[in-house]
Amino acid sequence: MGFLADSLSRIKPSATIAVTDKARELRAAGRDVIGLGAGEPDMDTPENIKEAAVRAIRDGKTKYTAVDGIPDLKAAIVDKFRRENNLDYDTSEVSVGTGGKQVLFNALMATLNPGDEVVIPAPYWVSYPEIVSLAGATPVIVPTRPEDDFRMTPDALEAAITPKTKWLILNSPSNPSGAAYTRDTLKALTDVVMRHDHVWVLTDDMYEHLVYDGIKFVTPVEVEPALKDRTLTMNGVSKAYAMTGWRIGYAAGPQMLIKAMAKLQSQSTTNPSSISQWAAVEALNGPQDFLPERLEVFRQRRDLVVSMLNQAKGIACVNPQGAFYVFPSCEGAIGKTSAGGKTIDGDEAFVTALLEEEGVAAVHGSAFGLSPFFRASYATSTEALEEACARIQRFCAGLR
Repeated sequence: MGFLADSLSRIKPSATIAVTDKARELRAAGRDVIGLGAGEPDMDTPENIKEAAVRAIRDGKTKYTAVDGIPDLKAAIVDKFRRENNLDYDTSEVSVGTGGKQVLFNALMATLNPGDEVVIPAPYWVSYPEIVSLAGATPVIVPTRPEDDFRMTPDALEAAITPKTKWLILNSPSNPSGAAYTRDTLKALTDVVMRHDHVWVLTDDMYEHLVYDGIKFVTPVEVEPALKDRTLTMNGVSKAYAMTGWRIGYAAGPQMLIKAMAKLQSQSTTNPSSISQWAAVEALNGPQDFLPERLEVFRQRRDLVVSMLNQAKGIACVNPQGAFYVFPSCEGAIGKTSAGGKTIDGDEAFVTALLEEEGVAAVHGSAFGLSPFFRASYATSTEALEEACARIQRFCAGLR
């Protein structure tokens, strides 16, 4: 018997955080490294949101709050869902956590038992299967294909559902692929879920405000209102409002589930930061006019990165419809040797050699459940992206 819990052996550390840490270490050692690993906007939190936080500090709003969110923030979330998603919730059906990750963690830990299954399309955000495994349940991974724009098909979903399925986790737009479901493609999936009344939907809408090419964002309950009683709609302020470090995520769903999540949170972190909550009230209730401006910046960067990567030898990059990631295939590089003498026997070897030889940090696709691909974030300056893509082109040209 070891000292550490057996449950820890079921999970791996976050690969995206590991890549960011490695890039940081190399930079500290004096290396010129361009990090395309982190999933956070390079823009700053808007001034009105910062001011709301400063005001909260000055006004002494620095005490414990209700476990799962202050009334003002819950009311702002209810308004947001009504205004942007045509969804009607009561404040008693809303939960606020320390980032979207805690909200997901609470929901899964509060509902999963050993033997339960959770359907997760791949590529997936690294934390979904790990949290499911930590809860003692089984992640059921459904691979998607670049030719389907990395969207899960209704047939693949139908085939993955068993009597043991408890949740389907959907993330649109997706981290890491940037796949965004249209109303029609999402309706095809909710039609499948409607036929299986024991399956709940956990939808991660964190990248809602980052959709391109005229695609309108939709969330499952908006497309299929009959699923409201078994859907948890999760979102947060991290990506749209450039508030990753503030750690505020939220969700709306059936009261029974929201209460169970609050019970769990009462024994872990208690309330999210009071100051961050007041900042989030301003984020949701304040001016939203900067969102289209920032979206246009991201769209231009996406176009640049997709174009430059598709000019790299052995790389094929699908044009993502949302978020701020590309998920290119590096299949054409597999089996070759880098200019520095490294054998590229898979996507992890590809990104490792790329970091060591060219100083570009990206994350291997196998960390997201799909090979041979890699994820690069374009949430960084245009100059840095141009240089990073030029280095990737040079690295690929040097493969033998």
